[in-house]
Amino acid sequence: MMPIAPEVLVALPQAVGRPYYAEWSNDGTTWTRCGLLVGSASVTADRTAQTRYSAQAEVYGVTEGRDGINAISSNVRLWQGVQLPRRDPVWFPAGRYSVTRTSASQRGTISLELDGLEDDLREASFPVARTVGPGTARLLIEDLVGEALPGVPVAWRPGVDPDTTVPQIVASDDRWAVLSSGSDSTGASTGIVAGLAGEIWVDARGVVTVGPVPTLDDPVVWEIGRGVGGALVQPQPETTRDGLANVWAVSGDGGDGSPAVGPAFAWDDDPDSLTFAGPDPVNDPLAPQRLGLNGVRVRVQRYSSSVITDYGQAAQVARARLADSLGVQASLSLTSVCNPALEPGDVVSVEVKPGAWERHIIDSLSFTLGAASMSCKTRTSSRSL
Repeated sequence: MMPIAPEVLVALPQAVGRPYYAEWSNDGTTWTRCGLLVGSASVTADRTAQTRYSAQAEVYGVTEGRDGINAISSNVRLWQGVQLPRRDPVWFPAGRYSVTRTSASQRGTISLELDGLEDDLREASFPVARTVGPGTARLLIEDLVGEALPGVPVAWRPGVDPDTTVPQIVASDDRWAVLSSGSDSTGASTGIVAGLAGEIWVDARGVVTVGPVPTLDDPVVWEIGRGVGGALVQPQPETTRDGLANVWAVSGDGGDGSPAVGPAFAWDDDPDSLTFAGPDPVNDPLAPQRLGLNGVRVRVQRYSSSVITDYGQAAQVARARLADSLGVQASLSLTSVCNPALEPGDVVSVEVKPGAWERHIIDSLSFTLGAASMSCKTRTSSRSL
């Protein structure tokens, strides 16, 4: 979650206003405010989408074209505020975007389609095939980002080691695949961040961010109660086993001539979990039958990366992938008071029934600038059901 003062977080249901504004730039340095039509700016933040933030807005007070807003060089930043009684507004970023489409109206407004800066990274393919590395993850990622997005910083969150040495990678043309989670002709992953057990995205400030895969063991940043202080919740639970895996085998492919690493294994070893994989599905696969654990079902996924260079790194990636794949079985759709500091990947505690609380990871959220409520989609591990 973005920084927010505790007294502001507690007082969100009592906000007397939700101000907002937009600003645009063609050089990423000089930003100019423009007007936003009431109710026209809608924002979606989705951890599973190609761009973490996307939006639509209708602006006025700005021209269209080379010296105004255009779909080639323009960026737009959206901001939303919380107005508490007898206080100045507290402002929060609501995304920095590339303008992907403009449409002018006869009344002098311009409708904008906006996508996060990941879109620019995806489109900035390499002109010719090249090798990347060897070097530290920090050096390689910041250089790859800097080539495509000059002046845009890279931030590293705790839980991912930016000083991990990355071996040489052969890259054909896809910059995003090298940064995030691409693969080579053999199927081995070449994504630097995936090999660090992390993920990469552009946050609400417009900063390229590298962080760990969120898990339900992360600290709870917000509690969403049923009708508490106006934070009305309308949970709509659903379950699915799509994407479920309770055993992961992760290895380094040794494609640069070095010895292969692993595989390292991680599995759901909690006997109270619906996705329990047994005491040891790798070395003792008959244990469930011998112990009468007739409900055990093993669902295995494998992952190989040329970025993984030692067993400890492989084990870390296996644990991260297990945590991500166990949490897709149960989800909630809910409406709550709008918390402008909330981000996809945050862990919240939700009162799903009177007096019954569950930890959930925010997968996506959407809101209209100026509105008092927001919609969220979450997921939790089956062991929390």
